[in-house]
Amino acid sequence: MEPCWDLYETPADSLDTFVCQSLQPQRDWKEEVQDAWERTQRFLKDQCFRDELIADQEIRVLKVVKIKRPNAKIKVTWEPEGGSSGKGTTLNYSSDVDLVLFLSCFSSFQDQACLREAIISIIEEKLTHCSKSLAYNITVAQHRERTRVPRSLSFEVQARKNSDIISVDVLPAFNAIGNFPPNSKLPPEIYETLITSGGCPGEFTPSFTELQRHFVKSRPTKLKNLLRLVKHWYLQYLKHKYRKVALPPKYALELLTIYAWEIGTDESENFYLNEGFIAVMKLLRDYEDICIYWTKYYDFQNEVVRTFIKQQLKEPRPVILDPADPTNNLGREKRWDLVAKEAVHCLRQACCRTEDPHQGWHVQGARDVQVMVKQTGKEAWKFWVDPYSPIWKMKVEIKKTFGLSGQQRLSFQEPGRERQLLSSQRTLAYYGIFSKVTVWVLETFSSEIQVFVKDSSGQSKPYAIHPDNSIYDLKKEIEEAGGPDVADQILKFQGRKLWNRRSLSDLQIEDCDTITLIRREHSSP
Repeated sequence: MEPCWDLYETPADSLDTFVCQSLQPQRDWKEEVQDAWERTQRFLKDQCFRDELIADQEIRVLKVVKIKRPNAKIKVTWEPEGGSSGKGTTLNYSSDVDLVLFLSCFSSFQDQACLREAIISIIEEKLTHCSKSLAYNITVAQHRERTRVPRSLSFEVQARKNSDIISVDVLPAFNAIGNFPPNSKLPPEIYETLITSGGCPGEFTPSFTELQRHFVKSRPTKLKNLLRLVKHWYLQYLKHKYRKVALPPKYALELLTIYAWEIGTDESENFYLNEGFIAVMKLLRDYEDICIYWTKYYDFQNEVVRTFIKQQLKEPRPVILDPADPTNNLGREKRWDLVAKEAVHCLRQACCRTEDPHQGWHVQGARDVQVMVKQTGKEAWKFWVDPYSPIWKMKVEIKKTFGLSGQQRLSFQEPGRERQLLSSQRTLAYYGIFSKVTVWVLETFSSEIQVFVKDSSGQSKPYAIHPDNSIYDLKKEIEEAGGPDVADQILKFQGRKLWNRRSLSDLQIEDCDTITLIRREHSSP
């Protein structure tokens, strides 16, 4: 059943009625899809792998997870995006189904990569041989030649000649999360293994399907209606117009909608649907500012995971990290410009016209970043900063807090890299900083310069010093700041040992140069 209204002609204050009458799923097709799913699941569990071995192992189906994909009569090929995942956000169109098949023969992500093609061949052969037992007309899709190993098997199911064709994709997957409940944070070792597995970005996302499903399914009913509305817009106004274009997956828009709701309403269950829809369209319009992630299932505590996430956040925007799989950046290499173009058009339509356009949700493209400010001899201070706000605004807050009267030099350092100055006219986003960061503040006066002193751990601290001061003067500052005694310090610059009596200007050490500190070893008696 097609929607009877046109969204763009629907007044903004009537969107709740539009969703209720046109988008909420009807019972008839739901029952047909459910029956197809149950029959296919029984076939996969009870018949498909009977008497089959792979790598000298029997193949058992540990569990099957269903993902329903509303398709609005459009055939959408599977991407590692999560779909509707049984999350209560399906639409009143026809529906396709993804089945994620967790198998005992996969004991690692590498097993999944190596054995997946053989598993798919077994399923295809058995489907062709046993299709009559499903009491459906089964047509296995002919795969076009591919340069990569297929990740899924596609086939079409039709119950009766006059019924809709249901497209089914079966995705074999490694049961990475085991028996951990989908509402809890996972052990970081799971994600460390995922990151070091060597797979392509998002290749093993099906292993985390249950987390994706719970992430959306646990949301309030009103938010699910907003998700239906956004997905309807995506299918009707983007997929119809750009059928052969690499558009972002629906799951990316679902995540953007959830993010907008979290920020715009502080996770309230009561809100106006039109305000939420407008906020999502504005985010899509300004897609080059989007950099979002969640820490529900993984966070920054594990070093491998932390380093990987921070690198992901530096990718070209938009960045939308799957909350279940940090390797799956849903913003990567898609035609967001076309999405933005349609969003701009949508914002001019009746569905987005409100009495006061300045009211509504105020949602920035990235969450505020926690900044810890450190200054030698003073207690560290934390505050939150919009990553798109200029650095000079940070300096105003820091000046008030620390009572500074001189010129501020702000710097930060990433693991394994040199310390960097933060320019007053730039933003944290310019430096790719979208997560918690430690910033050193150095107060300089008149003609003082700033030098960085890097210790054996690779960490560096800033020091303000006059160019005519000696290396010995610098060593005293290092000692007073909690470093080694002057007598235990060896300072080097560009591979040369620095002698105490020489001045920085004599040694051609200039503003923002880095000096290496080596602690002198004492021989034991």
